[in-house]
Amino acid sequence: MLGPARPYNRLVALLTRPEPVRDQGFRTFKHGRQTLVRADCLDWLAKAESDSISAVVTDPPYGLVEYTKAEQKKLRAGHGGIWRIPPSFDGSNRRPLPRFTVLDRADRDAIVEFFVKWATALLPVLRPGGHVVIAGNPLVSPLVAWAMEQAGYERRGEIVRLVRTFRGGDRPKGAHEEFPMVSTMPRSCWEPWGLYRRPISERTVSENLRKWGTGGLRRLSDDTPFLDVIDSGTTPDKERELAPHPSVKPQSFLRQVVKAVLPTGDGTVLDTFAGCATSLAACEAVGVPGIGVELDPVYFKLAAAAIPKLAEL
Repeated sequence: MLGPARPYNRLVALLTRPEPVRDQGFRTFKHGRQTLVRADCLDWLAKAESDSISAVVTDPPYGLVEYTKAEQKKLRAGHGGIWRIPPSFDGSNRRPLPRFTVLDRADRDAIVEFFVKWATALLPVLRPGGHVVIAGNPLVSPLVAWAMEQAGYERRGEIVRLVRTFRGGDRPKGAHEEFPMVSTMPRSCWEPWGLYRRPISERTVSENLRKWGTGGLRRLSDDTPFLDVIDSGTTPDKERELAPHPSVKPQSFLRQVVKAVLPTGDGTVLDTFAGCATSLAACEAVGVPGIGVELDPVYFKLAAAAIPKLAEL
């Protein structure tokens, strides 16, 4: 049972701009069919046209604390801070991971409170029947699922990204020799991407498809529907070099998801937490319009350079 809502000061520090949005609009970068916007996503959603977005594919900063300016500065300096920078393993350097387990009750309540606010702001911008795909992990995705349903979305299951990472599986800290056969958590072998839908406005999905181009998911072929398990693997090093973001996802996976959420092949995909904009690169490669919103000026600059290069892969 979730406790009463608490102020989400940490999240405000992360996701809101220190100054009001200028009347003349937001800073943007364009490439092909893609538009990257430097803005707070809540500010952008407040100005967005109603029923203008067909689908959302996004990877939010669940860790909250990890993406504040102070913690990002530590991470970029290689000190880690609240980020866990694991030691090398079998000769391989292990990449930074957010310490999701450090979230306390107030942090978890803040996640729910923010995502109710975010999902409510998104609802009128999304076309009826439009799908929202949200990256997550088993520790925090239930909180977002609760928030999405509270905001009026239908839960349509989740997409399982099969990927074996270094998350979990560690022996007790400081007692690995005393308890050599104990792991504090299972080694992660999958990643849940929540699947939600704004309720259709027409009587049937077919009528909704005719009017809005939304309501269903694009099939893999005439004989095979879209499947909720995708064997993804880790993001290739080449893609990480082009898009140096702590949670960059592989193009092979994102392109499948982008295709799936546009059932008729038409429409605009939105990513409100764009990071290095790998989702926009996937949209460009697939040949559909995409809009990404990113607040962090460093990631905005990296994304502008990464979109064209990733799209060409």
